[in-house]
Amino acid sequence: MRFRPCIDIHNGQVKQIVGGSLKDAGDQAQENFVATQDAAFFAKLYQKAGLQGGHIILLNPPSSEYYESTKSQALQALGAYPGGMQIGGGINADNAMEYLNAGASHVIVTSYVFKDGKISYENLEKIVKSVGKEHLVLDLSCRKKDGDYYVVTDRWQKFTDMKLDLDALRELGSYCDEFLIHAVDVEGKARGIETELVQLLAEYGEIPMTYAGGVGSFADLDALRQYGKNHLDVTIGSALDLFGGTMEYEKVLAYMR
Repeated sequence: MRFRPCIDIHNGQVKQIVGGSLKDAGDQAQENFVATQDAAFFAKLYQKAGLQGGHIILLNPPSSEYYESTKSQALQALGAYPGGMQIGGGINADNAMEYLNAGASHVIVTSYVFKDGKISYENLEKIVKSVGKEHLVLDLSCRKKDGDYYVVTDRWQKFTDMKLDLDALRELGSYCDEFLIHAVDVEGKARGIETELVQLLAEYGEIPMTYAGGVGSFADLDALRQYGKNHLDVTIGSALDLFGGTMEYEKVLAYMR
């Protein structure tokens, strides 16, 4: 299990928000924390610790008045830590290379691949052709419905028909280098991990997977290691002291070592 740090950027600022609260209308979100430092500060911090494969997420859509300031922050972070971080948010086959050329190790996609509630293999193949499988991360962020987990898109508001199970992971894993999976219902709440989802993901284990959602204590990291069979990497957001939480960054690094 490795620690994969994050830089979430909304309205041109590094933030931590409550999962599922993000709305494009009015660029609104329920905020847990707003940083005074810029995105490059956090990128350099992660570089200093030798943390590889964290993710930068642009939380504003291209239609937002804040999009350019959010994108500018993201590009500065990539420049501060070239090759060290992944990036997602509004990525498609046409703009993906811009981010790789700016220093991203991988691009992360969701909505471009899941269109109108279902997977678009045409778009999936386009982006694989554009950047190569080795530079692609599929974000399979999900919520529970009728007892099963389904991939959600469009700021985590829209359910797709893609049920997240072993068959889906095996099929999609042939197109990408890694998965990023937010447990949306617990994301940003730091009240414990989604154990059932973690157990499902642990059964796969064929390519790297980063789990995000609900980690609020070192006991949660113990649980993630146990239920995830040490197959899953982890992101910690709102619970980290860098973002106003109680889990000390240096102690997290020591735990992972």
